[in-house]
This record gives sequence, C-alpha cells and structure tokens, in this order.
Amino acid sequence: MAHIAMVSIPFHGHVNPSAEIIRTLVARGHRVTYANDPRFAEHVAATGAHLKPYGSTLPTNDDDWNGDAIDQLTLFLDDAIAMLPQLRDLYAEDRPDLFLYDIAGAPARLLGERWGLPAVQLSPTYVAWDGYEQEMAPMLDGMRADPRGAAYYERFARWLAAEGSSTRDSLAFQGRPARGLVLIPRALQPNADRVDAGVFDFVGPVLGDRSARGTWTRPTAAGKVLLVSLGSAFTNHPDFYRRCVEAFGALPGWHTVLQIGDRVDPAHLGAVPASVEVRSWVPQLAILEQADAFLTHAGMGGCSEGLSCGVPMITAPQAADQFQNAEQLSTLGVARTIDLATVTPAELREHLLTLTADPAVRTRCAEIEAQVRAEGGAGRAADLIEEVVATAL
Repeated sequence: MAHIAMVSIPFHGHVNPSAEIIRTLVARGHRVTYANDPRFAEHVAATGAHLKPYGSTLPTNDDDWNGDAIDQLTLFLDDAIAMLPQLRDLYAEDRPDLFLYDIAGAPARLLGERWGLPAVQLSPTYVAWDGYEQEMAPMLDGMRADPRGAAYYERFARWLAAEGSSTRDSLAFQGRPARGLVLIPRALQPNADRVDAGVFDFVGPVLGDRSARGTWTRPTAAGKVLLVSLGSAFTNHPDFYRRCVEAFGALPGWHTVLQIGDRVDPAHLGAVPASVEVRSWVPQLAILEQADAFLTHAGMGGCSEGLSCGVPMITAPQAADQFQNAEQLSTLGVARTIDLATVTPAELREHLLTLTADPAVRTRCAEIEAQVRAEGGAGRAADLIEEVVATAL
C-alpha cells in the first residue's frame, strides 16, 4: 500500500469535492496524509486521512476578499509561497509515493518535481482546453497592463524559477499539470471536446455519503421544495434574503429552505411565514436530493450537485468562475440567471414557476443527471490514482 499525500486549502469548495476520493483510498488500505490548515482538522479526520497541519494566510472573512481579480489572485499567490516551505518541512522525513493536490495546492507540484515524485491534480473546477491560452490572452494582457497585474505575474515567474519549476509561466503551471482528474460534470466544462484526454479524466462530482454532515426530511405537507443557498463564503446579503421571503413565502404548495450563513441575524428578515425554513447552514446535498428547484450562487460545488440531482436552477453569480458556470447552465437549458443586487420578488417568482413548469427543462435535467452518474465518481478516481502509484513504485 502507498503513502499518498493530499494538499489543499481551508475552504469547503476545495476540500469537499475530493473528500470521497480520499475516503475511498483510505478504505482500500492506503496511508493518506492531508496537508491543510488546522481549522479543517475535523473535515480531514472525517475522510480517514491524517492531518499534516500548515498555517494558511488566506482570509477567513468574505469582506477581506473585496477587490478585483488581481487582488484575489495575489492572495492565493501569497498563500502558495507561504505554504511551500511548510510542506517541505512536513514531508521532508515522510516523503509520499504520490502527491494529490487541489488546484490551489499547487506547491505540491513543485515538491513533486524537486523530489522526483508523481503528482496528480484534482480539479474542482474546469480545466484548460486546446487553445485556452490564446483565448485567454486578451484578458491576461489587460491584467498585465495594470501595474499590480504585471507585478503579480513577474513575482509568480520569479518564484517558479527560484524553486526549479519545469515551467516559468503561471498559467501553464496551474493549468497544464502532468496528470489531472476533473471533479465536475463534463457537461459543465467549456469546450470539453478540446480537453486533452491524455492528461485529464472527467470522473464527475464525487458526492458519496454526506450523512455525517447532517440529514434533512422533506415536510409531509410540502408539494414542492426550493433550496436557496449562496454557498459558504459570500453570504452576507440580508436584503436579498428578505426578497426571497417575499417572493417564495406565499407560493401555494412550496416549502423554501433559506440558508443565510452565519453573518446575518434572522431577525433582520422580518416576519417569516411557516413555509420558509431559515437556517445558518444546511446539509445541501441531502436537501437537493429531495428538492424541486435550487437558487444558487453558481459555485462549482453547488452547480455539480444540482446537475447530479437533476434539479433546475436559478443562478445568482457573484465572483470568480460563478459567472461562467451560470452561463454554461443556461446554455445547457437547465437554469436562468439573475442579478442578486437588483432582482425583484416578482422576477424571482416568475423564474421559479417558469423553470419548474417547463417539460423541456425537466427532460434536460434528467438527461444530464444520467450522464453525471455514469462518469465514475470516487471508485474510478481511486482506480486512476492507483494506476499512477503502480507506475511510480
């Protein structure tokens, strides 16, 4: 049995997608260690892996992520640079046979190259395709025209050079791994037909048994169920939640589960009817498996779970890849997109009722659900990882 080392960052969107893969590898008898910040110790322990603690520099408050893409990329680069020496110390006397790493745990790729060990990227989002660099060039040129952007890319290149990376280009370092498993539905991947099948395998969202995170029972009187969740990070939107209560609270036969996060006082929502269940946190997958519709911020995890459960979606993107995800879901014919800041209660109601009454949407949701379920999940991912380990040993 191999020693397999997983490296990630302390965010649910980067830990949850691969958790079932880690659990499967442990169940097959491999020794799995997991490098992450101690605040995710409980989540690591739940997979059966052993925590290798490092201190992350990433902000924990969503207000600290304010700023544009350059500011946010700089935060991730700061964290990667701080992470690498910690990883080196953690594994210097306990070298693994294989590194697995989340896209934000890419310092593991540097260690793998330096120590001659294989490394497999586990991507919780879409991956590069043939022509990706050329298509991204106008956006990147715009970022490099900003002095902050130029400084970011120059610093990234200097870091890669100083650490002996096989590539000095940040885009290639993050987007062109030697081997990668893609943990999203192939249906969500832009230009999926141009993704290199010799590098990347789509194993689909790896959901597994989430009962340890809580369960949920559909009320017997609920004719239909709507889940409203803006994820785990950017949740401080009391005005939007009030509009949701107004939009959905009086809909006959509908039961709405409204997740508001831990920064909004439920009292700020005003009077809430019995048909609206307000929670600071919910076992999202458990609800989606019983739901009829999903209003989501279009994070990759939520989109993947929504497709896996065959649920039509209303998307309210806020940042990062959420806008691309929302556009892709609309193109697939299973979602409509709203502007979280301006959408009215009447518009919210109209989107919900139109989506859930459309037979073409229901058919498309069922088709994609079947495709996602056939992609292999944790078992296929573990098989592919073991193939890499067997080659290396």
